[in-house]
Amino acid sequence: MLKYVPSLTDIVMEEIPGKVTLALEISNCRGNCTGCHSPFLKEDIGEELTPAVLDRLIDDNFGINCVLLLGEGRDPEAVRSIASYLRGAHPGLERAVYSGRNEVEDDFFELFDYVKVGPYIPERGPLNNRNTNQRLYHHREDITSKFWRK
Repeated sequence: MLKYVPSLTDIVMEEIPGKVTLALEISNCRGNCTGCHSPFLKEDIGEELTPAVLDRLIDDNFGINCVLLLGEGRDPEAVRSIASYLRGAHPGLERAVYSGRNEVEDDFFELFDYVKVGPYIPERGPLNNRNTNQRLYHHREDITSKFWRK
């Protein structure tokens, strides 16, 4: 089961370059990032993210062109299922996932248009820091540099 935190659901413009993104905070995080900005997401909190819930969120947020799972939770099959559902039911929307793992399974690059990998390391910074260990891929192409100011 995949759970999200409704009160943290938001439209964001900076997480995925050039996209108006519906961002869903996923609970049951399995990461252990030092300096985590949301340690409460390690807890089993929130509501189940089902296809019906996802449809309602998409309908309620006209104008989005991407759906982002901020985390994977502890049920990889549920993540895959949601991504597959989005592809079939909402083919005009791009799909994104932020993983705190250093690597994800190959099929994530087929299921999601955007895949972010890497735990947050305070001394390396987030994606907008040129020294970051984190990477954002768009169809397997590393686009992390799009976050760096010229």
